[in-house]
Amino acid sequence: MSDISIPVGAAELPGYLAVPEGEGPWPGIVIVFEAMGANDDMRAQADRFAAHGYLAVLPDLYNGAPWVRCVAKAMRDMRAQRGPTYDHIEAARAWLAGRDDCTGGVGVCGFCMGGGFALVAAAKYDFQAAAANYGILPRRPEESLRGACPIVGSYGAADPSLRGAAGRLESALTAAGVTHDVKEYPGTGHGFLTDLTPPPPFDPIAKIVMGFGRGRENAPDGWERILAFFAEHVTKKSTT
Repeated sequence: MSDISIPVGAAELPGYLAVPEGEGPWPGIVIVFEAMGANDDMRAQADRFAAHGYLAVLPDLYNGAPWVRCVAKAMRDMRAQRGPTYDHIEAARAWLAGRDDCTGGVGVCGFCMGGGFALVAAAKYDFQAAAANYGILPRRPEESLRGACPIVGSYGAADPSLRGAAGRLESALTAAGVTHDVKEYPGTGHGFLTDLTPPPPFDPIAKIVMGFGRGRENAPDGWERILAFFAEHVTKKSTT
């Protein structure tokens, strides 16, 4: 596990690389963080994937700056479905796929804001599979997701900020003919797949607006689905 630099044109983007034990090459995963950036919780998700045999990179899409200064710009890029943030995600994918210790097959896994990026990236770039965890849907999802790689999505029914998103995503992916597994967990809020606790003063607001912290007992099922989906669509396809 180490801090690395990802080439982005003539510049470099900082990141965190988690490497599995043993001999490669391994399939790759690009982790796209939630709104609060490349924190310890997001590094732990890269470590999680490495423990399951994936070469996992967490690009710091904020380039070392505090998240409060960068989140608004990143959200604008996400909703516009273009901009430097997408360029950095693609740079991370290409860098990972081109490594000697990577099979060339790469998935993308996004959380919260990153889940929204992962959905668009699924159709925009050469990923083999995408996991969108409580991610905002793109505008005109049937059109935006046409031609996307297989997508696994996880949402909480007790997340007021994304009410109905799972059903709309299911419908859009079915209409677009995209292989998918979308599940909404009853009694579950935002952020249930990781151990993140928003810092004060955001914690009480997140609990009210997003149902944050509810339903974490569903995390094992969510991760089982994600890992099984990636095993089918990233690992197997990159070794055949």
